[in-house]
Amino acid sequence: MNLNKSGNNFEPSIKTLTRILQFVKEQGPSPKTKLSRKTNLNYTRLANHVVWLEKKGFVESVIQETKINIKLTGQGKEFAKMISND
Repeated sequence: MNLNKSGNNFEPSIKTLTRILQFVKEQGPSPKTKLSRKTNLNYTRLANHVVWLEKKGFVESVIQETKINIKLTGQGKEFAKMISND
């Protein structure tokens, strides 16, 4: 059982990354709770993928109207295109 909460050994799922990135690309910056519901992922799984995406520079957290939203970076937009074959 992996108790590592820091995500150092986390291996993301390309399918899950694609779902997250596609939603943010189409809908714009979104809070994690909404992303979790709309991508049909449990919150912890989503959060682990978002942390991985942040560490790679593909998304960033931004404060908008008192909410913390996940937003694609320029590099994230390119990565989203690459993995979704757009």
